[in-house]
Amino acid sequence: MAKTKTAFFCQNCGTQSPKWLGKCPGCNEWNTFVEEVVTSAQDEDWKDTTAKKSTKSKPESLESIEVSSEQRIPTNDKELDRVLGGGLVGGSLILIGGEPGIGKSTLMLQIALQLPSVKTLYVSGEESKQQIKMRAQRIGKQSPSLFILTETNLNLIFDQIKQLSPSILIIDSIQTIFTDKVEAATGSVSQVRQCAGELMKFAKQTNTPVFLIGHITKEGSLAGPKILEHMVDTVIQFEGDRHLSYRILRTTKNRFGSTSELGIYEMQNNGLRQVSNPSEILISQREDGLSGISIGASLEGNRPLLIEIQSLVTPAAYGTPQRSSTGFDSKRLNMLLAVLEKRGGHRLGMHDVFLNIAGGLRIDDPAIDLAVAVAIVSSLEEVPIPKKSCFAGEVGLGGEIRAVNRIENRIMEAEKLGFEQIYISEYNTKGLDMSRYAIKILTFSRLDAVVSAILN
Repeated sequence: MAKTKTAFFCQNCGTQSPKWLGKCPGCNEWNTFVEEVVTSAQDEDWKDTTAKKSTKSKPESLESIEVSSEQRIPTNDKELDRVLGGGLVGGSLILIGGEPGIGKSTLMLQIALQLPSVKTLYVSGEESKQQIKMRAQRIGKQSPSLFILTETNLNLIFDQIKQLSPSILIIDSIQTIFTDKVEAATGSVSQVRQCAGELMKFAKQTNTPVFLIGHITKEGSLAGPKILEHMVDTVIQFEGDRHLSYRILRTTKNRFGSTSELGIYEMQNNGLRQVSNPSEILISQREDGLSGISIGASLEGNRPLLIEIQSLVTPAAYGTPQRSSTGFDSKRLNMLLAVLEKRGGHRLGMHDVFLNIAGGLRIDDPAIDLAVAVAIVSSLEEVPIPKKSCFAGEVGLGGEIRAVNRIENRIMEAEKLGFEQIYISEYNTKGLDMSRYAIKILTFSRLDAVVSAILN
């Protein structure tokens, strides 16, 4: 009898080693190597009996290759269609990751319920049929073409797929599926890699879109081997704070569309609601006449957003002043405070500064620097910012206001929401036709000039 061959795999990144290592050389994590059995090539779980035997491929010149446009399946969800690039592509493998309880299963079930004319198989390895039925009742929709299967054995799942022949397959989640061809624990690197490979083969051979729901690690990355993200066609992150209602659907990889699109949802009692105009919601709860509140014109992917920035500056009660920010980079906040003190003459060294991005969003766009700086000075001087004003500009270390990209989209979004004036960089006016806009465009080159205009 042949000796069983084993190897050690990192459960965090999938690095393989012939012996146990305390520290993984791939991801530098400690105590993540687990011994797993390495099996030889066996019969595959998925076999397409109707497929013809493949012939040997031959090299072709680039000019002779014909390209046909992909036939996309609309999901009746504008936010998801935007993220995917216009709908589902036949044979695509889509991986959706997110924190526990963020709403991944709710989103997938809601998408399946919105396609009454498309036969969809929802395979759950984590919940019972009764639990899924209760969630569907809470969403308040029914679909005669949605079929539920609670199974974790991949071979048995493929048996049901051959009988049902679904047009869309949803796996919840890939970490709970196992195959008998691999002698390893469920959720291990070997199991996840093997099951994902078989599902990818099924998707490509039958031209069926497959959704894989994946867990994430404590660092926020997708659990399992890194090769999982390389195998799939699209990687989508479902982000948001479980204690807040807004969720963001963001692509990190997309072979059939752009990676700069994002979708926004609001979690409600009856499921996820699409947010078609997030700017109006994010700034709708604003009190007029309060100091320390400004509106910044930001971009999330290709989508312009007007967000509310709240600042509170108070005298420090203790020796060391506090610097706290929510939704904004704390190092960038310290840089802006230094610029305001050095270039603007505002004494912030003995004041506590608290900054918050309303709505629970996290913004990395440097174009909101100007709005953050103005909000801090407004709170320090107790002077409210003029109503219907917004800001778009990056602040440099010399106190200059630098140009930002796609200023036209930011101006159009501010005009659409009824703002009367927008403050931008003087260096953004090159090639900008101001006569096209009804909103008043104010241009400045220095931060202290903007602050003086606001205070006066």
